[in-house]
Amino acid sequence: MSKVLELPSGNQAEIAAVVDDIGETFLHQAEALSRLARNYDSEDYRQALRLMLESSGHIVVIGIGKSGHVGRKISATLASTGTPSFFLHPAEAFHGDLGMVTSQDVIMLVSNSGETAEIVQLVPSLNAFGNPVIAVTSNPNSTLGRYADVSLDIGVREESCPNNLVPTTSTTVTVSIGDALSVALMNLRHFQATDFAKYHPGGTLGRRLLSHAEDLMMNTGVACLSSDEVLLDMAAEMAGARTNIAVVLDGDGKPIGVVTQEQLAVALRVTRRLHDVKASTIMHTEFMSVRPNDTLEHILNVFSENSISSLLVVDSEGRYLGLLEEDFL
Repeated sequence: MSKVLELPSGNQAEIAAVVDDIGETFLHQAEALSRLARNYDSEDYRQALRLMLESSGHIVVIGIGKSGHVGRKISATLASTGTPSFFLHPAEAFHGDLGMVTSQDVIMLVSNSGETAEIVQLVPSLNAFGNPVIAVTSNPNSTLGRYADVSLDIGVREESCPNNLVPTTSTTVTVSIGDALSVALMNLRHFQATDFAKYHPGGTLGRRLLSHAEDLMMNTGVACLSSDEVLLDMAAEMAGARTNIAVVLDGDGKPIGVVTQEQLAVALRVTRRLHDVKASTIMHTEFMSVRPNDTLEHILNVFSENSISSLLVVDSEGRYLGLLEEDFL
């Protein structure tokens, strides 16, 4: 049994007193973002987007400390939304990893102060490479700001930290700048949900957009009946099936109806004519179907919009291929 940590009464009083500070932190960061939205230099962002869009290489994001963590996130978001990117740690860059940079790459330097020693020391080497450089900093007049082809101003002069030391508001705004650039590039590249799925095949969205009916359908363990199959034989076949539904096919292999376990049970209760009652007598003739190439996204929408739990998969000529059951997707 887990124990609840009991705080001394004095600590509880202190916690109660500073709860409002949490809200103040939220407001401080929201105000910084609102200020950026009102005052950002659109020409700088246009130039940054042009450099990134015209690059035939990667966006190489460089930062250290908290700016490094933020830089990794910016790089990951760019890469997952259609803009090739990787993160380069400045210390590793000094020891050979600058070899990862090609002439087609754009460099993004992330430093709140613009004077971070590990990054400033890279400037001569980067200058020799001749790559376009985007600086993300709160000081456009800093060493990095002056060196860069374009400088995006974080615009944070005061952190949420009570000592104005710990990167808090500045990191929030920097992440938002990276997100804003990524979204703008997505729009410029006409990046769609299907494109996103290609880079996220293991995620839920990837599965919904990349999986197709032919990948998911059951074509074994499903009872397939003829229209003149009698009740006794139907019961035997459906008893050994994996699904709660049987498919009734015509002579060409096209579905003409379905029989559920519930229908079968009712028929067995109300008649003893086990050798006379046929599938054509009890089957449902209304059913829905999809094509083999229909995506899981489409299939789930069909289930939801029609309040059904089973779908038949048929080819272009209407021949039965398999069965989809919502509970097995």
